Amino acid sequence: MATLKDQLTVNLLEEEQSPQNKITVVGVGAVGMACAISILTKDLADELALADVTEDKLKGETMALQHGSLVLRTPKIVSGKDCHVTANSTLVIITAGPRQQEGESRLHLVQRHVNLFTFIIPNVVKYSPNCKLLIVSNPVDILTYVAWKISGFPKNRVIGSGCHLDSARFRYLMGERLGVHPSSCQGWVLGEHGDSSVVIPTKTPNKP
Repeated sequence: MATLKDQLTVNLLEEEQSPQNKITVVGVGAVGMACAISILTKDLADELALADVTEDKLKGETMALQHGSLVLRTPKIVSGKDCHVTANSTLVIITAGPRQQEGESRLHLVQRHVNLFTFIIPNVVKYSPNCKLLIVSNPVDILTYVAWKISGFPKNRVIGSGCHLDSARFRYLMGERLGVHPSSCQGWVLGEHGDSSVVIPTKTPNKP
């Protein structure tokens, strides 16, 4: 019969197993950390990995999440500058890239991001060949295409966030103007996530 000590220490003695649902966030800026916190609070993964080349910020953000893990169910939070930390991920979220400057359009970021993606994507594919890619970096539409071409993945495994955020903002502003909750407002922002996007209001079907 196992002693109380054995029961308390059994998890420490077990061999480390590969995660069943590991999610990696590449880039620990404001957007990357918002993604990480959402993943943790919604209990979407059994391991969360963070990757970024800015070592001090990466260490600080990782420690903040680890210290808060007492109230979370995700058992493992890891981080690293090298892409091997992304190994065996089921989903890799790319948020890394240079910040958009005042007066600069998202399209001005293209070449700098493409240069970055030519390094990131092949390494992600190397360590997690069966993962799905979710691209959030801007300009997201172009970079989603770039990531798809570089990765060699089928189209259904490379996804861009598109105008999802724009649509949420539109519904919020509509609700604020009408004095109702955004969930009561319907509409989409379509096209490029940028200056050429268009607003498409929709009509909610009448309920029986």
